[in-house]
Amino acid sequence: MDVTSILEEYRHWQRFSRQEKLDQEHRGAVQKLAKSGAMATRMAASYKSMAERAAAEGACYRTLFSRRQDNGEELACEGWLFVRRVIAEGGTTRVRGTLLETFTLEHGDITPGTRPAVAVTLEIFDELLVKNTMQLGCRVDRSDDDRDTRFITFVDLVRGDLKPHL
Repeated sequence: MDVTSILEEYRHWQRFSRQEKLDQEHRGAVQKLAKSGAMATRMAASYKSMAERAAAEGACYRTLFSRRQDNGEELACEGWLFVRRVIAEGGTTRVRGTLLETFTLEHGDITPGTRPAVAVTLEIFDELLVKNTMQLGCRVDRSDDDRDTRFITFVDLVRGDLKPHL
C-alpha cells in the first residue's frame, strides 16, 4: 500500500470519526432538551434573543441538526446559524436565518466561505414525547427542506466573524 492510499484511508477514518462524535453530541442534546421540558414559547424567546444579538453584533450560533440521507438514514450535520428574524403568526412560530454548514459526512469539514450560505426557515413547535411517560417538549425543524430536522442551536457557542460569508 502506498503512502497516498494510506493517507486517504486516514482522512476517511477522520471524517467517519467526526461523524460519530457529532451523532452522539446531537443525540445527547436532543435528549437533554426533552428532559428539560422546554416549550415552544421558551424556545421562540431564545431565538428572538439570538436575532437581536445577530442584528447588533453579527452573532452566529453553533447548530447541530439531523439530515435524512437518500437511503433513509439520519446523520448529524454541523453549522453556524445567523438568525435574521422570528415571526409568530397564526399559532406558528418561524425563524428566518442563514446557515453556514461546517460539517457533513459527504463533504467532511467545510471552511466557512468555501460553500455558499443557505437561507433557511425553521419552524418551532411543541411535540408530545412518548417513551416511558408522556410529556411535552419542543422541536425545531426546517420547513423549507423536510430532510433537515431536530435543530439544536447552542446559545453559548457564538461567533461574530462569519458575517462576510453570509
